[in-house]
This record gives sequence, C-alpha cells and structure tokens, in this order.
Amino acid sequence: MTTEQVASGDMDILKTAAEWRENGQDVALATVVTTWGSAPRPVGSQLAVNGSGKFIGSVSGGCIEGAVVQEALEAMRDGKPRLLEYGVSNDEAWEVGLACGGKVKVFVERVD
Repeated sequence: MTTEQVASGDMDILKTAAEWRENGQDVALATVVTTWGSAPRPVGSQLAVNGSGKFIGSVSGGCIEGAVVQEALEAMRDGKPRLLEYGVSNDEAWEVGLACGGKVKVFVERVD
C-alpha cells in the first residue's frame, strides 16, 4: 500500500478525519505528546490517516511521517493504540549533519 499526503493548506485535520469517518473510511489519529531537544513539531501537532493511506497534517515535518502512517494503518487493523518514540542522540545528529539531537513521542489511536 502506498501513502499519499493530502495537501492541507488551511484544512482542519480533525475536520478531515471526521469527514473520512462519516464516509465510512477507517481513520487513525497521531498526536505529538512529548518532545525533547530539537523537535520539528510542537506537542499537540497531529496527523490523521485514512485506511487507504492518505494523510493530512504532520508530526515531524516529514522525517518520521512514513513510519507513523504505517503504525496508524496497523492501529486501524488491530484497534490497539500505540505510544511511539523516535529520536536521535546528539552524537548521531552530528554524524548525519543535524545541529542537535532530539526525541519525540507520538500517540497513535484508531478513531471509532
């Protein structure tokens, strides 16, 4: 299954998720719940995913979206929420050319 980002512009993520549900699609919502160090998106940032892999919003500015979308698809299938943690140490960050390390925790749940 391929994923496709829906252009969000000024679209409301929760409104789009509600519309997907109203149209009978499976939906999951990912929310940034904790950040530490350098994190591209603040706590409360959200990403909604539908059963066909389309998503709207962002939890990381692009660097972990693919992994979060896959976890959201799994959450839709098994109904189990997830608390995901992604991060890079300061040493690893310098190795890949980033100025500083950081961590982000993302809570993913199926929307019923």
